[in-house]
Amino acid sequence: MNCVILAAGYATRLYPLTEHFPKPLLQVGEKSILEWLLDDLATVGGIEEIVLVSNHRYAGHFEAWARGRAEHITVLDDGSTENDNRLGAVKDLALALEHCGTEKTTLVMAGDNLLDFSLRVLLDYAREKDASCVLRYREPSLEKLRKCGVATMDGESRIVSMVEKSPEPPSPWVCPPFYVYTPQALRLVSEALAAGCGTDAPGSLLSWLCGRVPVYALEMPGKRYDIGNLESYEQVKKEYRGI
Repeated sequence: MNCVILAAGYATRLYPLTEHFPKPLLQVGEKSILEWLLDDLATVGGIEEIVLVSNHRYAGHFEAWARGRAEHITVLDDGSTENDNRLGAVKDLALALEHCGTEKTTLVMAGDNLLDFSLRVLLDYAREKDASCVLRYREPSLEKLRKCGVATMDGESRIVSMVEKSPEPPSPWVCPPFYVYTPQALRLVSEALAAGCGTDAPGSLLSWLCGRVPVYALEMPGKRYDIGNLESYEQVKKEYRGI
C-alpha cells in the first residue's frame, strides 16, 4: 500500500502562524500534526511508499522535516505560490499518482487533521470490504454540515451519494479527509478531472467516484480534530492526548 499526503494548502485562517510555515508541521504536544499521523501508520505497517504534495512556499520545510524521518518520504512541489493559484487537492493527488502510479491501493489523507484512534481500523475495514473505503462521523450541527462533505449510505454502508458544502445537507454523516482508494478508483482520477470533477476539496473526488465504483464508509470509533483557525488550534493543543 502507498500513502499520499495532501499538504499544499495555505491555511490562511491560521496566519500569522502559517504565513511562512506549513500547518501540518505545527506542534500539538510533543509532536507535529503530521508526526502523530505517520507514527501511527508506522505501528500499523504495510506502507511501502509515502508521497507528500506541498506548495512551492512550504516545500523546503517539508523536505527538511522528511530528512529527519525514518521513512523514505518523497516531497513533491505542485508549483503554486499562494492561495489564489493553488491547484486544489484533486489535482495534487493526480500529481502524486504520476509519481507513484495507480497499481497499488493507496491511503490518501490530509496532513492537518488529528485522530484519537489508529488508522488501522480504516485499513482493516478496506481489506475486509476489498473496496475503496472512507471514514464517517455523525455531525449534529447544521451549520458545520453546510461546510463539509456529507455522504448518504445504503444499508450496507456503501456511499450512494456525496455532496460538498450543501446548503441543505442530505444526511448527518461527514467524511473527513482519510480515504483508502483501490487501483480501480485511482485509475479514474484523470477521467474525473477531464469530466469536470471539482478540484479544491478532496471530497469532490469521492463525490464523483461513488457513483462509479463501490465506496464504503466506516463509522469512526473515536474523534477527529480539525484545526481550522487559531482558536481551534489552541483548543486542540489543550485537548489532544494522542493515540
